[in-house]
Amino acid sequence: MEETKLFLITFFAALIGVVPPGLVNMTVAKTCVEKGKKNGLYVAIGATIVVIVQATIAVLLAKYIFRNEFVQNILLRTALVIFIILGVYFFIQAKNRKGLQHHSQKTNSNSIFKGMLIAALNVFPIPYFVAVAGALNIGTGMNYHWIRVIVFVLAASLGTFTTLYFYVISFIRIEKQAEAIAKYSNYFMAILMLVLIIVTLLRIYYT
Repeated sequence: MEETKLFLITFFAALIGVVPPGLVNMTVAKTCVEKGKKNGLYVAIGATIVVIVQATIAVLLAKYIFRNEFVQNILLRTALVIFIILGVYFFIQAKNRKGLQHHSQKTNSNSIFKGMLIAALNVFPIPYFVAVAGALNIGTGMNYHWIRVIVFVLAASLGTFTTLYFYVISFIRIEKQAEAIAKYSNYFMAILMLVLIIVTLLRIYYT
C-alpha cells in the first residue's frame, strides 16, 4: 500500500514537472515538426532513459544534498553555464534558419541519443527529484530501502515519459502549422534558455 502511494505521488510529480515548456519537451516537439512523429518519440525514449539515471542519482544523493549547500551551488552553477551555451546556440541557429528545412522523416535511431544528450544537459530534474524524494522521506535516512527507491525511479521515469508522449501525439494537431513552428522554434528555445538563466541566477542568489 505504501509503495502504491509512493508510486502515484512520484508519477504525478514527474508528470506535472515536465508539463511546462522546457528544454526536453520542446526538443521533442521541435523534432516532431522537423523529422516526424516517430523521431520525436525516439527523443522522448532517450530522455526517459536519462531520467532513470537522474532519479536514481537524486535518491542516492538526497541525504548529502540536503545537508550540503555547496553541492546545491555546484549544480546550479553548472546549469547556468549549460543554459548560456544553449541559449547562444539556439539564437545563432534562429538567425541562420530560412523557413522549414525538409529533413527526411525516416525513423532515425540517433534521435534516441539526441534525447539522451538533451536530457543530460538538463540538470534541473536532479534537484527536483531530490526535493520530491525528501518530501517522501526516500533516501534521507541512514539506510536505503531499495524497493522504495526502485518504485520511485520507475514512477519518475514513467511520469516523465507520459508527458513527453503527450507532446508527441499533440504534434498531429500542429502539423499543418509546421512551417511557422519550425521557423520560430529556435527563437522560442533561445528565449526559454534566457528565462532558465534568470531563474538559475535567482536561485543561486537566494541560495
